Amino acid sequence: MALLARRARRAATKTAAPVAVELSIPGHFRCPISLDLMRDPVTAPTGITYDRESIEAWLDTGRAAVCPVTHAPLRRDDLVPNHAIRRVIQDWCVANRSRGVERIPTPKIPVTPVQASELLFEVAESARAADRGAPARCAAAVASVRALARESERNRRCFASIGTGRVLAAALESLAAGGGDPAGGVLEDVLAALVRMAPLDQEAARILGSPRSLDSLVAIAENGSLAGRLNAVLAIKEVVSSCHGACTDLGGKADDIADALVKVIKAPICPQATKAAMVAAYHLARSDERVASRVARTGLVPVLVESLVDADKSVAEKALALLDAVLTSEEGRERARMHALTVAVLVKKMFRVSDLATELAVSAMWRLGKNASDDEGAATKCLVEALRVGAFQKLLLLLQVGCRDATKEKTTELLRMLNKHKGAGECVDAMDFRGLNKLS
Repeated sequence: MALLARRARRAATKTAAPVAVELSIPGHFRCPISLDLMRDPVTAPTGITYDRESIEAWLDTGRAAVCPVTHAPLRRDDLVPNHAIRRVIQDWCVANRSRGVERIPTPKIPVTPVQASELLFEVAESARAADRGAPARCAAAVASVRALARESERNRRCFASIGTGRVLAAALESLAAGGGDPAGGVLEDVLAALVRMAPLDQEAARILGSPRSLDSLVAIAENGSLAGRLNAVLAIKEVVSSCHGACTDLGGKADDIADALVKVIKAPICPQATKAAMVAAYHLARSDERVASRVARTGLVPVLVESLVDADKSVAEKALALLDAVLTSEEGRERARMHALTVAVLVKKMFRVSDLATELAVSAMWRLGKNASDDEGAATKCLVEALRVGAFQKLLLLLQVGCRDATKEKTTELLRMLNKHKGAGECVDAMDFRGLNKLS
């Protein structure tokens, strides 16, 4: 009995043990916008204190430049660091460390336009200098620019606002003109800092699009370090996108650029580089049928088709866009028709990825089915295969749910093409073709 009593007392003691209460953050430590603990508190002229990241994000979203609480006018330059409340928050974090609260770090002082301008002056001067120590000075200044820009979005915006992209693009051009190893050294350092300033303005993209700069970008994209190759592809995308792929604006370098981009797509180094290369190649192929033919001859079409099998939304849309652009050339259509999976993959991607992917798949199918005159031609075989994998039903559904006018026209024309070969589509019920005569 005594033993049972002792066990009962132990059980009662365990049951009555205090339960830890979740730590509550004091209300004046929370940002009025995010309601989270403030890490870098700043005070507006209205006397309201916010977390810097939250209030700057508020001002960047295009809303009226007003204080969210008082609705009084507010500018970014009006925000003043509140060191007193930050120290109190840090002390509170230290006092509650045993309860799992980590001390917030002291924010670094943001760079000023004057400091940024001084660094850019050193970059520009050392890039143009001819003495032996100039590359080292340029590399040191560029490293400072890059480090400060990486510290915070505020620093990056500060550099971008004073034309850092133009200065770095000009420095890259000067260093490329100076000779040396085009795929290494300070060129990759400048390039790494340059991509931090993206998106580039038109002037920076124009400077970066000079023949010497493009030669360096292509060399780095093909033979540089992994980080350098990624940055080179991102820079090429900026240049090509700014001129919408117009080969006349690329100083005759379109072929070299296309070859470098294809290499990155066929032998991926990272998803970001692959997607950037697809976007850049799309702009080039869309603007010039000759470039589209060149891309097709590199053997990229099978790579794109096979990448679509299990691609995520972002990759699928970019791969479909590039494939559709390559199919503007006869060489591209011939390569696509030869691949056994092309039609099946395009039909599968309809309604499976996004509205954009559906429209791109329809456009690609339309290009493949054009000029299907003879019964044994490759285009005719594509149409027959499309019938067998259910393209007809999906196209009818697309007309019912609605789409853009250009896609609607291609869908209607595709249905007419398919109707001519309905006898060969063994997997399609004849009932699906009733009422199609009005399309003919």
